[in-house]
Amino acid sequence: MASWAALSPSIVEYFEGEDFYRCGYCKNESGSRSNDEPMEPTVEDAVSSDFGLINKLDIHCDLKTLNDDLKKSLESEEKKKAKREESNEITHSQDMEEKLGSGEPSCSVKVHTAPQPGRGADLSKPPCRKAKEIRKERKRLKLMQQNPAGEREGFQAQCQPSSLLPPKTKSNEPKSLEDLIFESLPENASHKLEVRLVPVSFEDPEFKSSFSQSFSLYVKYQMAIHQDPPDECGKTEFTRFLCSSPLETENSPNGPDCGYGSFHQQYWLDGKIIAVGVIDILPYCVSSVYLYYDPDYSFLSLGVYSALREIAFTRQLHEKTPQLSYYYMGFYIHSCPKMKYKGQYRPSDLLCPETYVWVPIEQCLPSLEKSKYCRFNQDPEAVDEGRSKEPDRLQVFYKKAIMPYGVYKQQQRDPSEAAAVLQYARLVGQACSERMLLFRN
Repeated sequence: MASWAALSPSIVEYFEGEDFYRCGYCKNESGSRSNDEPMEPTVEDAVSSDFGLINKLDIHCDLKTLNDDLKKSLESEEKKKAKREESNEITHSQDMEEKLGSGEPSCSVKVHTAPQPGRGADLSKPPCRKAKEIRKERKRLKLMQQNPAGEREGFQAQCQPSSLLPPKTKSNEPKSLEDLIFESLPENASHKLEVRLVPVSFEDPEFKSSFSQSFSLYVKYQMAIHQDPPDECGKTEFTRFLCSSPLETENSPNGPDCGYGSFHQQYWLDGKIIAVGVIDILPYCVSSVYLYYDPDYSFLSLGVYSALREIAFTRQLHEKTPQLSYYYMGFYIHSCPKMKYKGQYRPSDLLCPETYVWVPIEQCLPSLEKSKYCRFNQDPEAVDEGRSKEPDRLQVFYKKAIMPYGVYKQQQRDPSEAAAVLQYARLVGQACSERMLLFRN
């Protein structure tokens, strides 16, 4: 018991369900089924509440789990900078070949013809010079007339090798994501944007003081964007949906300064909230839960901006906490425009629904074009390495005592009890079944 207390394991109550219901994404009347989600240890690490229910939508519509790899993102930015000039040359040459081959006229393609016969160069005139050299010569002569001594120094500097001159900054070099997101505005800017990270807790004064405004924004968003009736957007529904979290705030000496847990990232424009991003900060990732915004500001593309802002924020946390290196965007639905946009952020991976390994989204898209349900892992022999292999080692919390399932099942005679526990073990996998406590009454 002492070792379990030191680990502070999560207590999970499993609600088995086979009832199909209407999917909120694809609108199929029997498109979804609620079960426990196969949990990764990275997600389970931060679940420390007394009871928590993790839902999984069964694959009857094309839901896929998506994440962004920050390490790949940072590496790809460096590679892009190094290969930009080379890729531009290759692209330009390919375009020229295609246009020449197709006969399509192009102002950027110069067709060189054989020179016409003539009398040749006029030897009585000075040789031709480049316009750049002529401009330099004019500038040198002008400086000589104004200040002969100063011009001499300037001329010597111009004659220095390029390696001795200070490097020129490339004005056309694209800015990084952080440069764009965290660019400071002038003091006399017409509008002021402020982003606040607020813990989801009614004990937090900032969360409590902004709750009413945040809730009003949620109601406005749900009714305008999702056409929800007012009776489905009550304060109770809002609190249960976005303010009640199985995560408890935890501060670790090696973790981010804000700690782990659930947060509302509030976007304040000129003193009022125009958007709220709900996120979970976990030891290995930032998970994007939901976003609601003021429909009057739809022209600002707040969904795109908030996603970029959360990616930049995750990269900031990664600098302080290196193991926190992923940004989870939740479910990806290839046939739903409201969810398909997530695939535009690269590099991204999709979770294989059978082997639970991450696969680059570029490799998954051809299969998703053909079928809603796809096995992304191309190895036919591959299996889920984290599957439940020894269910008797599953940990059970029963009558205020912790015991392995092998001991617990000896006290049970109901066959349906065994079926429910084994289904739970299959869904969460071996590692999590040994680290979490399955509550049984």
